[in-house]
Amino acid sequence: MTASAASPAAAARLPGIDRLRGLVVMLMALDHARDYLSAYPYAPTDLTQASAWLFLTRWITHVCAPVLMLLAGTSAALQGDRPGMERAAQQRFLVTRGLWLVLLELSWNSVMWRFDFGGIQLQVLWAIGWSMVALAAALWLPRPAILALGLVLVAGHNLLDGVHASSFGAPGTLPALAWNILHEPWHGRFANGFELGVMYPLLPWIGVLLLGYALGEVMQLAPDRRRRWLRAVGLGALLLFALLRLANGYGDPEPWSVNARGAGYTALGLLNVEKYPPSLDYLLMTLGPALCLLPQLDGWQGRLARIAETFGRVPMFFYLLHVPLIHGISLLARWLLFGAAAANIHRTADVPASYTPSLLPVYLGWLGVLALLYPLCRAYGRYKQRHRGQWWLSYL
Repeated sequence: MTASAASPAAAARLPGIDRLRGLVVMLMALDHARDYLSAYPYAPTDLTQASAWLFLTRWITHVCAPVLMLLAGTSAALQGDRPGMERAAQQRFLVTRGLWLVLLELSWNSVMWRFDFGGIQLQVLWAIGWSMVALAAALWLPRPAILALGLVLVAGHNLLDGVHASSFGAPGTLPALAWNILHEPWHGRFANGFELGVMYPLLPWIGVLLLGYALGEVMQLAPDRRRRWLRAVGLGALLLFALLRLANGYGDPEPWSVNARGAGYTALGLLNVEKYPPSLDYLLMTLGPALCLLPQLDGWQGRLARIAETFGRVPMFFYLLHVPLIHGISLLARWLLFGAAAANIHRTADVPASYTPSLLPVYLGWLGVLALLYPLCRAYGRYKQRHRGQWWLSYL
């Protein structure tokens, strides 16, 4: 498959990508509403205690980070394949955009998650940013080599699960922290009280973005060929996930087992795979359905399609606003329910004894946040359409 196989409309914007991205950021808001608007004394993925609904509320949002990362790579490929786009210009954009995302993670995003300056969480913006920088370096390679490198990182990084940061030094020291940044999550507090959380180690996420870049060539095929490729790859990923997970061998650091609560919870255990860092099984389980869905979204019509496309055209704008909005709603709810002296409701250790966790405020709050953000995202999307020539708009 070569660039010459692309359709004449290859450079046109593909609405399916915007709609998929929009659905994903909507689900992302659900995940963060669950974080802030209801506190449980156990993890939602703890199938010894969590209800099926709580688990599935968390599980459905697993698609968010992998799909955003994959589509970031695909968008970079589509941009780079535009007529007149030189490799040096594309590399320059990827580096500057990537470093801008890292800066946003270290500043705005970390403060909005906490509403204080006491720590930094290295999350999805951090991972996308550095993955863009890595892609800029990889552009010196031919596209098949970029695809191969992405496959090696995604499929092979679990071979490193037995290597731990403690082998390189004490927690928080530079050698140990370097390994945390590459592959093993870590959360710690330094002597001055400053907290650092490495939630998105880079190696597998770089692999996903490189695969997304390789996918860009598929997205430029004629529609019928594109649909066949996407369905074949998506179904292949799902089949490989089923084989690996049922075999209970390579692909995830935590094997599934029979759950004492019954067959239903045992089945959920098959889906309970590792996100930090994302295991091969996790990536197959999330990206497979997304690739199968993507061909259907180009022709999707109706109100929900328009809402998803609106959010999907301005995902960074949505992301930067939704966290402080949800966090602010949680503080308001805490004040109304428990008084100003109550601690953060989303922190389990601080929940008042009278509090009963429930998913109802999670879903109501989520829908309210989407309703509040939709007109803002629509207005900003229209502004971007009218002012395409302004360079700074590509960074937000």
